[in-house]
Amino acid sequence: MSNEKYILKGTIIHTPTPSAFEIIEDGYLVCSNQTVEYLGESLPEKYQGERLIDYTGKLIIPGMADIHIHAPQYGFRGLGMELDPDSTWTTWFETYSLPEERRYADLEYADKAYDKLISDLLKTSTTRLCLFGTIHREATELLMKKLDAAGFAAFVGKLNMDRNSVEGLEETTEESLEETRQWLEETATLYDHVKPMITPRYIPSCTDACMEGLERLIREFRVPVQSHLSEALDEIEWVKSLKPEIDFYAQGYDMYHMLGDEVPSVMAHCVYPTDEEFALMTQRKNLWVAHCPQSNLHSTGFAAPIRRYLQAGVHVGLGSDMAGSNVLNMFRIIADTMLAGKVYWACKERGDDPYAKKTYITISEAFYLATKGGGSLWGNAGSFEEGFAFDAVVIDDTSLADFNKRTARQRIERVIQLADDRNIVAKYIGGKQVL
Repeated sequence: MSNEKYILKGTIIHTPTPSAFEIIEDGYLVCSNQTVEYLGESLPEKYQGERLIDYTGKLIIPGMADIHIHAPQYGFRGLGMELDPDSTWTTWFETYSLPEERRYADLEYADKAYDKLISDLLKTSTTRLCLFGTIHREATELLMKKLDAAGFAAFVGKLNMDRNSVEGLEETTEESLEETRQWLEETATLYDHVKPMITPRYIPSCTDACMEGLERLIREFRVPVQSHLSEALDEIEWVKSLKPEIDFYAQGYDMYHMLGDEVPSVMAHCVYPTDEEFALMTQRKNLWVAHCPQSNLHSTGFAAPIRRYLQAGVHVGLGSDMAGSNVLNMFRIIADTMLAGKVYWACKERGDDPYAKKTYITISEAFYLATKGGGSLWGNAGSFEEGFAFDAVVIDDTSLADFNKRTARQRIERVIQLADDRNIVAKYIGGKQVL
């Protein structure tokens, strides 16, 4: 990526802390060495003469991190949200997800499908991602190559599934581990900003032998982990039946060092933690919860206890969970995070008190989760503080305006509720302009 020094000018909005937006009208943002060197209301003398890109009248926000997305599921987005009332936890997978993922054995299909996904991602506010691939090593490597060429920073996983799959999407334990090792050897250091991530789909898809083998690979290659945790009540019961020796779901990962004790771990959903599971999660300082509000409400009809995780010091970021949700648009995910927080408060915390204190997620908190919250998986990312990765998105909200003068705070609120790819006019990742 370029080491060029340059300056963006515009209305700059970010959330160094979750409690409030920091807004600088007609401010200056200096990129140097792919990182933020300066943010302020005026431009110091030493920067006079540097290249200035003037976005006056537009909003400049940090790039967003989508830390849970199933790349091969993009093809059936918008489908499968209304299954038969008698359906079980596996119905959606057997009807939509697994048949689609099976297609990625065909590299020609994978090439076209991943081109479409990445082309559409470039038009969004997303700059950093954690993606699930499929069991297919070559298709997963192709996805990584395309993400790197587009300029994204990403963790990508080759799925491991040595049980409870469908015909044409099966691996033996030996095949799963051998293909994973080859994939790690080929990609661990291949790209600067696109890296492999160990990805057991979830405990029902992986035997103990597979998990033991993945644990060895984690320790050998020192790569992070991603999977799913406590997404639905029937899923949790299935895990109990498969591993009766554990007391709660998270133990099934922790026993293999996949819950953020040795390497970073991203666990998606985490909707129904028991008290014991929650206590363990708070002890794991390298654990990120990927909150997927739209997907949670679709799949389980309920919201995760995000405020509780935040108060306990657990890292939380946001995920689209494509195609458990319908959109890549992280503005929609932020809005859904606020809505899901209200659902959780009303159902679990308000009780019968009509005057109960509201504790749901605020707009600045939800924005923080989409930017710095998820970006912290990469270290310093998702904010315009000095030394942070220079990820920036420029928004033209003219089409959203009414006939009243609005504050920058009101404008970003409206962007979150209404904006889409048509409002994004430029995007920078790690200092490089990619859109």
